[in-house]
Amino acid sequence: MKILHTADWHLGKKLETFSRFSEQQELMIEICDIAEKENVDAVLIAGDIFDTVNPPIESIELFYKSVKQLSNNGKRAVIAIAGNHDSPDRLESPDVLARECGIIFSGYPNGLQREFSLSTGLGITKVDNGFIELSLPNVEERLRILLTPYANESRLRTYLGCTNSDEELRTHLQESWKDLADKYCDDKGVNILLSHLFMVGEGEKAEEEGDDEKPILHVGGLQAIYYTNVPKQIQYTALGHLHRNQERTIEDRKFVYAGSPLSYSFGEVNQDKYVMILDVEGGKKAESKRIKLTKGKRLLRYRAKSVNDALKWLEENQNTLVEVVIESDTFISADDRKLLYSSHDGIVSIIPDIKNKEDYLNKKTVNVDLTKNMDDLFEEYFEHIHKQKPNDRIIEVFKEVMGGDK
Repeated sequence: MKILHTADWHLGKKLETFSRFSEQQELMIEICDIAEKENVDAVLIAGDIFDTVNPPIESIELFYKSVKQLSNNGKRAVIAIAGNHDSPDRLESPDVLARECGIIFSGYPNGLQREFSLSTGLGITKVDNGFIELSLPNVEERLRILLTPYANESRLRTYLGCTNSDEELRTHLQESWKDLADKYCDDKGVNILLSHLFMVGEGEKAEEEGDDEKPILHVGGLQAIYYTNVPKQIQYTALGHLHRNQERTIEDRKFVYAGSPLSYSFGEVNQDKYVMILDVEGGKKAESKRIKLTKGKRLLRYRAKSVNDALKWLEENQNTLVEVVIESDTFISADDRKLLYSSHDGIVSIIPDIKNKEDYLNKKTVNVDLTKNMDDLFEEYFEHIHKQKPNDRIIEVFKEVMGGDK
């Protein structure tokens, strides 16, 4: 069978003031097109579908339309789990309608799904806490999936019966996964673990998260689950949470972070983005390949020697989102900022790097005539700092702050 693995869509996320919605729309179309072109039998979405627990309505609509299209009218299974950005209740709320399209949502760890079957041949044939077995159209073998959505401290206690202790969680998950694998995962079917968590080799340093990515757990310092915690019957571990695509093979078993389809912070500067295509059959090594995504703007950083240097680079790197650091003897003037922003519509921030900053600040002294009224002093100060007079609106706001029009 062929399976598409993706994760960390973060629908609704912005970069500073820049909406990414139109890019996300294009990416959803591209992912659906890849699923069709590759003729995959199932799609795995490994959490962080939305960026917040209360996403914008247009992002919710985009998600449902996308998974509906991915399901191909019940001919392809779509399995989505909650990540640490998602509301598990929101994710599971359309469960009844979703099943009619072959879409399965799992919001909570150790959750119990319900068996069903569609006229297409797709259905859930076996269930257990944190486990499903699927029949897929035109595929003889069964697909077995161990489901482990993100769990915070409350969910760890409520659904897994353990606290936030690192070792206790690892032990619990290892034993739970092993029990399920021993019971259901023989070599006559395909065996997958779908989860949203940190996973590293024991003794290795965990992969750093993106600049503004929420920690996987907010309490207790929980950091990672080990590859060795995963039972040997599992052929492919489909992971979400880290935004950089990465793969690890241990004893013919694959552990893969699909990565996010867009770069969402400047910790992901100039990253290529992918979806994974898995080709696998029971009892054999899983083969996987990356398919590079072409939609969405790249995030770029540039250190310029001057404003003119920045302008030249910006002209050469259109249709991107950029952060520009400009080396300068002084702060960037309002005119230069206006020129820079007019040259590129994707400038997220312009950061001046002042040479000899302390010397520059020490020189910026001015004699102040304290006999003048406050309005005149403010106008002089504003002009000294910004190299231009304040407009009427700024003066109006200043007067409001000072207590009225005097």
